[in-house]
Amino acid sequence: MIVVRRIGPDDWQEWRVLRLAGLAEAPYAFRSTLEEWSGTGDIEEHWRTWLDDIPLTLVADLDGRPVGMVCVTGPDSCEIELAAIWVAPGARGKGVGGALVEAALDWGRDQGAERAVLEVLEENLAAIDLYRRMGFMDRGPTRASDDPYQTRAMTRDLAPD
Repeated sequence: MIVVRRIGPDDWQEWRVLRLAGLAEAPYAFRSTLEEWSGTGDIEEHWRTWLDDIPLTLVADLDGRPVGMVCVTGPDSCEIELAAIWVAPGARGKGVGGALVEAALDWGRDQGAERAVLEVLEENLAAIDLYRRMGFMDRGPTRASDDPYQTRAMTRDLAPD
């Protein structure tokens, strides 16, 4: 069973475990690095500040074990942005990513947002497929052609289903 729940600064240790796992497993998928969050960056204040500054952080549990995450910012200019989306390899293909994204979209609607945006690595075909199935439209590349991590912008209207 998949359970999606909101976490906050007091849950920093749980967030730490998921974030470090994501940064280690898929470093190309984040705007920060494992090095930034390890060593001198691996302090309680850093983790709490991140969770305090992000309007919505969700964790997905699969059969009682945390296996995925998403952060949502906004709404700004009537839109929310989904970021730091990650699902542990053993939980992929089981509906966890879809549950996280749907919960984020529901929150955006509740906040009065009109659309959701995200960036995804062009090579991450499984994620692109998930976002398309969930109604996101491809808006094209977001980075210079010489950037080693080419991403695509995707958007979705948040009109009630």
